[in-house]
Amino acid sequence: MAIKAEYIWIDGTKPTAKLRSKTRVLPNADKIPTWGFDGSSTSQAEGHASDRVLTPVRVTPDPIRGGDHILVLCEVHETDGTPHESNTRALLRAVAEQYEAQESIFGIEQEYTFFKGSRPLGFPEGGYPAPQGGYYCGIGAEEVFGREIVELHLDRCIDAGLAICGINAEVMPGQWEFQIGPVDALTVSDDMWIARYLLYRTAEEFGIDATLDPKPVRGDWNGAGAHTNFSTKAMRENYDAIITACESLGTSQEKVLEHVTQYGADIESRLTGKHETAPWNVYSYGVSNRGASVRIPWQVEVEQKGYIEDRRPNANVDPYVVTRLMINTCCAALEKAGLV
Repeated sequence: MAIKAEYIWIDGTKPTAKLRSKTRVLPNADKIPTWGFDGSSTSQAEGHASDRVLTPVRVTPDPIRGGDHILVLCEVHETDGTPHESNTRALLRAVAEQYEAQESIFGIEQEYTFFKGSRPLGFPEGGYPAPQGGYYCGIGAEEVFGREIVELHLDRCIDAGLAICGINAEVMPGQWEFQIGPVDALTVSDDMWIARYLLYRTAEEFGIDATLDPKPVRGDWNGAGAHTNFSTKAMRENYDAIITACESLGTSQEKVLEHVTQYGADIESRLTGKHETAPWNVYSYGVSNRGASVRIPWQVEVEQKGYIEDRRPNANVDPYVVTRLMINTCCAALEKAGLV
């Protein structure tokens, strides 16, 4: 019996890439072929040579269509088989393989905001809601908006076999979070992109837009981030490795900027030093400090091992990029310090 395969890829839109997808009918799921698309319509080619190649890298059940239908996450390649310049997954693959022995794992906390028309879901037409305070992990119709979408999205992520591990309402009306991990860099990034696809498609069914804008409402409201939790084998055994990893991310202003300039567009609007953020261009770390660039959870200090949380990545960050940067910086420092 024929199946529907939804091919999903990341386009070349700048400064923030978008997800694209299209459907192919296959006789079965035994062999998932490569496919092509018009790169001139996705900012990935010129019109005079527009063919680009979709190379399947991850296949999951399609929880929207159900049955034997599938989702097919793809890398984008040139027709000669080389990775397209927008293919950030290929860059991560190389770095992950280089430091594979350190057994890096990640958990990413994806914040997002629902919009109905031009206003966040839950914002009254004639003004603003009550100040933030009761919305975080809130309960009740006066403080929680969009739960039916969130619950359906969670179910679909589980049915797709993604490494989703939780959800919660966030600090602004219509703002939510889901978490992926702890898993390796490629898996957390693949699952995040698929989960984002499922989020957009699920919200679409309700006539709602889900946005990863890092500062969806200006003023006295928290922004939206993608806090990235990171650990290596050494960090899970040795507190010295925790400190080394933290310090490696701030060794110089050049290193700080290398990360934050690739942690998502418009990061300056969110990392202001207010609303549980550190200034975008100033690096700091501390135990249980949500105002630091990098937080060491309190239990990590108590147990003298565990993980760190980089609080700087925006909600709109490319997970392939943030995981590559963290592996490249922290694992190199741990190797240099002999902590592997």
